Amino acid sequence: MSLFDNKPRTLSDVVRRVRAGQQKFDPSLREFLDWFYMNPHARQQAIEGRPDQIDALHDAYVAAVAEHLARVHGLPVPEWTEDHGNGLREPFFAGGLQSLKGVLVAESPTAFRRRLLFVSKDALSRPRMQDA
Repeated sequence: MSLFDNKPRTLSDVVRRVRAGQQKFDPSLREFLDWFYMNPHARQQAIEGRPDQIDALHDAYVAAVAEHLARVHGLPVPEWTEDHGNGLREPFFAGGLQSLKGVLVAESPTAFRRRLLFVSKDALSRPRMQDA
């Protein structure tokens, strides 16, 4: 049994875990990203399936993650990202510090920015990242 046997392998798995109360969003997403980066052969399948909905913020984040990962790794952007996660009405700034807002606006990848999510340029980085 490997370290990744029971980890979320798709964004839909992440959402399923959160909705079922099995895991909070952030740790589940981090585990998914670890798996995604370590399995280049399965990356398209990992982002392809349309996840269920959680709430406006998390739905926007999941769609942004799928779109951003697809663009960075040269994969087709899943069609579901166009209409999933567009319910956020107020901007969200990661970190919650007023002093970071300018940096986050400047650094946010397009997939996040267009959904009113402002994150650091390395928001999806993980220690296990590999080039594909």
